[in-house]
Amino acid sequence: MADAKVIPFGEEPRARRKARRAGRGTALAPVPEARTDPESAAPPPPSTGRTLDERIAGGLNFLRRRITGDYEVDDFGYDKELTDQVLMSLLRPFYEKYFRVEVKGLENIPSEGGALVVANHSGTLPLDGLMLQVAVHDNHPATRHLRLLAADLVFVLPVINELARKAGHTLACAEDAQRLLERGEIVGVMPEGFKGIGKPFADRYKLQRFGRGGFVSTALKAGVPIVPCSIVGAEEIYPMIGNAKTLARVLGLPYFPVTPTFPWLGPLGAVPLPTKWTIQFGEPIATDGFPPEAADDPMLMFNLTDQVRETIQHTLYKLLVQRRSVFF
Repeated sequence: MADAKVIPFGEEPRARRKARRAGRGTALAPVPEARTDPESAAPPPPSTGRTLDERIAGGLNFLRRRITGDYEVDDFGYDKELTDQVLMSLLRPFYEKYFRVEVKGLENIPSEGGALVVANHSGTLPLDGLMLQVAVHDNHPATRHLRLLAADLVFVLPVINELARKAGHTLACAEDAQRLLERGEIVGVMPEGFKGIGKPFADRYKLQRFGRGGFVSTALKAGVPIVPCSIVGAEEIYPMIGNAKTLARVLGLPYFPVTPTFPWLGPLGAVPLPTKWTIQFGEPIATDGFPPEAADDPMLMFNLTDQVRETIQHTLYKLLVQRRSVFF
């Protein structure tokens, strides 16, 4: 199989984006032409009302490009075409029909330029990150893409590692996050990590410690806004009533969940409960007004980290008061 084309991690992608926004027909004109060519363009989404023959032809063209390697990935392995046409299509039924996600405050994510979305983490399995990615991808008026920072464990699991890279996820380290932010990407981080996703059901919607504030330092260095994000509904999909710590150590996992249905019902116990979700993006916290040395000020980082955490926690409580039921 031929190798995929790699997009240089430099000025060319940024120039292309600027050209598309400004509608200029300069030397970058071949880019829109390639998108409209029936042989090389990615098939449009099903919502465009194409006929069955057009859908079949688009699907065959898509398969041809995958087989021949005639597609592009960036330096992190992000495959935009595969994400748009396949991965989002697989996640969308869970987002729209199963969890019935309601999104608020998307206007707080900028239409261009970098931003750091900071969200709470919960649910035993990281489905909240995937639903957050669909929320931005499908609903943002500027069709922004969320690049999630994931734990090391994600990138050592077979299959999951490759899919995560293709979907735009990257290692949760300051260097990768800063490169993406300076490139103008929307980056998502969940600072609670395993402490949040693996907490017992009795501690639901109680935020865990946000680490040492590394995400604040990264945002300050890149000069991008921090957008607090609160997710309600994910806590109840796998109510974790116990943790088999010995088994977790044997398997090399941070925890091994015990829920009312897992492992008692076997594979059926891994089916998440169909809770009703709400995702709310809060008002952005600007960082571009601070001097360059601010990223090395521990007191400032502590204050900004605490501000983001308190904003998310307060919004969680507000959303919990407003919801009628866990499932409706």
